[in-house]
Amino acid sequence: MKHLDRYVMAHVLGMTAVTALALLAIQTFIAYIAEIDEVGQGDFGYLALGQYIVLQMPLGLNTLLPIIAMLGTMLGLGILAGQGELTAMRAAGVSLLRLGTATLSAGLVLAVLSVALSDWIAPTGQQWAEALKSEKRYGVTPGVGGQTVWLREGPHFYRIQRLLDQRHIEATTIYELNERGAVKRILEVGSGRYQGDEWAFEDVQITAFETQAASLDQRPSMSWDGLDPEVLQLFVLESQSLSTKGLMRLVAYMQANDLDALDYRLAMWRKLVAPFTVMAMMLLAVPFVLGPLRDSGAGQRLLVGILLGLGFYLFNEVTVSIGQLYQWPPAATAAGPTIAVMLLALWRLSRAR
Repeated sequence: MKHLDRYVMAHVLGMTAVTALALLAIQTFIAYIAEIDEVGQGDFGYLALGQYIVLQMPLGLNTLLPIIAMLGTMLGLGILAGQGELTAMRAAGVSLLRLGTATLSAGLVLAVLSVALSDWIAPTGQQWAEALKSEKRYGVTPGVGGQTVWLREGPHFYRIQRLLDQRHIEATTIYELNERGAVKRILEVGSGRYQGDEWAFEDVQITAFETQAASLDQRPSMSWDGLDPEVLQLFVLESQSLSTKGLMRLVAYMQANDLDALDYRLAMWRKLVAPFTVMAMMLLAVPFVLGPLRDSGAGQRLLVGILLGLGFYLFNEVTVSIGQLYQWPPAATAAGPTIAVMLLALWRLSRAR
């Protein structure tokens, strides 16, 4: 049976790799066409565009992985069905549960790949891609220029007009509130660098509001304890550029400061659910190959797989949008479509012959 499992896994993973190459090539070509209008802006030429597209490929692969896994499973098992091998396996006493288990073993391999993509490869590639694009087009690193960053940490509100990097800020205004929520003092900072475990501010102007008057204090430098640089970096990055650990850190920070973390919690749960989505889509393909598509050609299996994959993608995105609109729990919003697919796959397997 172990040899049989490995044989099924080899076919499924082999066709999954072929499908991944085909769909990734199409997705890369579409991305290239979409971005080609930006060639010539600053130093952003064709070479930079090619590098930008390559760096974004892991993110595209991670997005398409559930559909790729389903198509690979359909085509891989379809080859076995077309050659009569699945019929021979069933005649030899191999149950549907055994075939499903072998498919899920291949799904486990792809689930590990999904974790690596979503937590390390894709976020890193996306960050490098955006950094490359900003440097070539505008001559700056991400966060510099017209972007203004607002942050809250306890009674302090930060308005950072120039974020050079996570440890270097300029043109920053800090509003400190009292217990009643009124402004207690305002700090206008020319520049600040994070050194050791605190910020070193330079060219600081402090306006303190007292009961019936306001005082002004000019300081060439001062120390400031607060505003973790790691949180500052995470807050600026897009959710798709963050790892699960980074999202957890950011959610904890936002909840500790009474900020709305719903979008980031949802992004975190979607990353956590993604490996199970891949396995659920692969399991869903098994009863289709053993049932109505047993005697079909590869083209029909491919068409059905694409339709099912697109249907799940739309169902998942609509569920997420409705969940955000009606403030559903992020865990239920992210996991709901995957649980539905898994239940459908198990129901179909129970009825397959």
